[in-house]
Parts: sequence; structure tokens; C-alpha cells
Amino acid sequence: MIAETIQTIHSDPNKTNKKISVEKYEIIKSAILHVLQGKELTHNELFVALDEKLKGKFSGAIGWYGEIVKLDLEARKIIERTDEKPQKYRVI
Repeated sequence: MIAETIQTIHSDPNKTNKKISVEKYEIIKSAILHVLQGKELTHNELFVALDEKLKGKFSGAIGWYGEIVKLDLEARKIIERTDEKPQKYRVI
């Protein structure tokens, strides 16, 4: 059986993001939104929290899928980066 996929999007219209499994997309999306709930995290903090939440529970490279889904969520205006230095991510 072929896994259902989703074409993720990128905020830069000149770039094409990846097509990934819908199941993996939903797992990573849910985890990102969970760790950002009520918080602002730097890129490093976000990925440490994502790794802690999914380690041993996710089949695949958490960092790679996390980056693809993070970019997609930014493009869909579900999460955003702050203007401060260092930039932080938060749910819109």
C-alpha cells in the first residue's frame, strides 16, 4: 500500500519544499505546536524539545522532518519567527 503524501510549502515562492508522508507530517506538526504552546523558542530550543518529545516514538530523522514541517507551518502562517535576536518561533 502506498502511503498518502502531502506537498509541503515554503514561504519563499522560488523554493519548493518536500513531499512527505501525511502521517509523519501530522506527527511532527502536532509535536511542534505542542512544544510551542504558550512559549517562544529559539530554533535550537525548538529542535531539542522536538527531539525529546519524539525520540523513540518516531520512525525517521526528527530534525529533517522537523525542518520541513516547520517551514511549511511558517508558510501557512500557523507559526512565525519573532524579529528579536536570536529569532524565536511561536504559534500565531
